[in-house]
Amino acid sequence: MYLEHFGLKAKPFGLNPDPAYLFLSSQHSLAYHMLEYGLLSQAGITVISGEVGAGKTTLLRHLLNQHNEDDLVVGLLADTEKDTAKKLMSWIAMAFDLEHTGNKIDLKKRFQKFLIDNYAQGKTTVLIVDEAQNLGKKALEQLRLLNNINSGPDELLKIILVGQPELLDKLQSPKLMQLAQRVTVEFHLGSLKAEDALGYIRHRLKVAGAEKEIFDKAAVYGIYYLAGGVPRLINTLCDYALVYGFANGDDQIGIDAVFEVARGRKIGGVNRQKGDAEDMEIARSYVQRATGLDIAEPN
Repeated sequence: MYLEHFGLKAKPFGLNPDPAYLFLSSQHSLAYHMLEYGLLSQAGITVISGEVGAGKTTLLRHLLNQHNEDDLVVGLLADTEKDTAKKLMSWIAMAFDLEHTGNKIDLKKRFQKFLIDNYAQGKTTVLIVDEAQNLGKKALEQLRLLNNINSGPDELLKIILVGQPELLDKLQSPKLMQLAQRVTVEFHLGSLKAEDALGYIRHRLKVAGAEKEIFDKAAVYGIYYLAGGVPRLINTLCDYALVYGFANGDDQIGIDAVFEVARGRKIGGVNRQKGDAEDMEIARSYVQRATGLDIAEPN
């Protein structure tokens, strides 16, 4: 819709995780190196946590894209829920395209043979559990027992747990102390800092083909403040602002466009706690302090 108007070749602010647009902020870079360490070292369990929209899944996909598929055997368990314990081994088998019928003992034996065969071929087997905060304590304990398959100096199975902050709360439970003690690598992804948000927006626009500054400085700081530094919310506000700018025939997105699209966001986590006028005034004051620019009061 707005691509040609702004000289873009692709949509820069999609909501689906896309490693092609990955921006390695200071903390995302550190999280990536922690993930890589967990993948390549003798680390049995890695935990990556972060708020909704922090970029956890994009980071994971980038990690897997950087490694030779011939050396990695990856199973992704994404549909997690509290009663997963009863069918966990079956779901894990399906994640690796294995036969998933039979009782738990048969399933575990089959899976253990699968791990040993992979190891004999020089392959690393990785189980990634996304949205792991949804798992009940029984299912998490089963993962610890599954980790017992590892013996000696080499790891047959690496487990990566990815989830929202509630996952950390569960892992601090006394009932899961043994599992927590198996966690070798842990990292929490927070919100972007203002400077990183600026780099994030510019990076995504550049990847999409932008050859000029589409968002001015005040607009970027306004988006950062209203999105609370959360990448997914930044994407949402940027995308809406581009549509607004296109509809208005603007060549560049300014703070007024940001205020206008933010007024229409009643849901989704945009940084609004009061009413339209007061929220926009607070945002204006922040942008003015952050940029040193004289920002007119929102209409």
